[in-house]
Amino acid sequence: MKRLLCILIAAAAFAAAQANVCRGAETIRVAVQKTGTFSWELAVIRAHGLDKQADISLQVQELASPEAGKIALRAGQADIIISDWLWVSRERALGAKLTFYPYSSALGGVMVPNSSPIKTLADLKGHKLAIAGGPLDKNWLLMQASLQRDGIDLKSESTIVYGAPPLLTASMLNGDADATLNYWNFCAALEEKGFRRIATTQDLVTKLGAEGPVAMLGYVFDEGWGSTNRDALTRFIEMTRKAKEILANSDTEWDSISGLTGAPDAPTLRAYRERYREGIPRRSIDDEEKDARVLYRVLATIGGRELVGPGSELAPGTFYHLIPGD
Repeated sequence: MKRLLCILIAAAAFAAAQANVCRGAETIRVAVQKTGTFSWELAVIRAHGLDKQADISLQVQELASPEAGKIALRAGQADIIISDWLWVSRERALGAKLTFYPYSSALGGVMVPNSSPIKTLADLKGHKLAIAGGPLDKNWLLMQASLQRDGIDLKSESTIVYGAPPLLTASMLNGDADATLNYWNFCAALEEKGFRRIATTQDLVTKLGAEGPVAMLGYVFDEGWGSTNRDALTRFIEMTRKAKEILANSDTEWDSISGLTGAPDAPTLRAYRERYREGIPRRSIDDEEKDARVLYRVLATIGGRELVGPGSELAPGTFYHLIPGD
């Protein structure tokens, strides 16, 4: 009898272990830009075994551009990508059931040389401004909307050129433009090369009615997949939060990932570190969603149907809630 009891206990322990193995075998396919900041977090996740702690197997596809990630998600080749809630809302308005959970509130900014006479955005009138992305770039549209409230139309009162972020950074270093509106990491790199910021996009969204730092970028996934894999998704989000907290609190961790950041020197790495930390979302989903609705109306007004598609308001369900009221 005693022997039988031992066998039953051992069998139960084996079954529990097998259940954990099966749960640990859950795979989440993530498609991310090769040079994006998620690669930094991924290195931390692996170095600290956060994926194993979360019983998640990450299958990472490194892609050349954010657009490639959207294609992978639409084609069912990825479970999660990083994109913005504006695109998610547009896709929902067109019939796709995508949803969004905040990843970063780090946005762009306007940089000028330290010696420049330009002190404010209004001073950009009559100058050459280099814009990262294109005419429908969100940073640029928000900047236009903000200045229009002061009666300033930079499109007609300045020389505007568009280009890829790295090329515009090089252009500024060569003195080919008076100012640049670029993404946060390129702005951080310029900070250590004799440039200063005269405004950030977060400054602009506050002026446009947002009540706090807005996370424009987030994890994007299909609503149905999220429902079916809710437990694994919750563990994934918690795992990435832990990675963010490690990067938020450990300076030495940044030395470990310095090669991934592309920072050419310690001052640039320090600038990346500080700006990244500023962009870690700390607000509730309800607050994020509330501000997104405000900014959506602004962007829809200035960007039109070409930007937002048929939706005049942020589509219901755009934001994913882990728990009600989170």
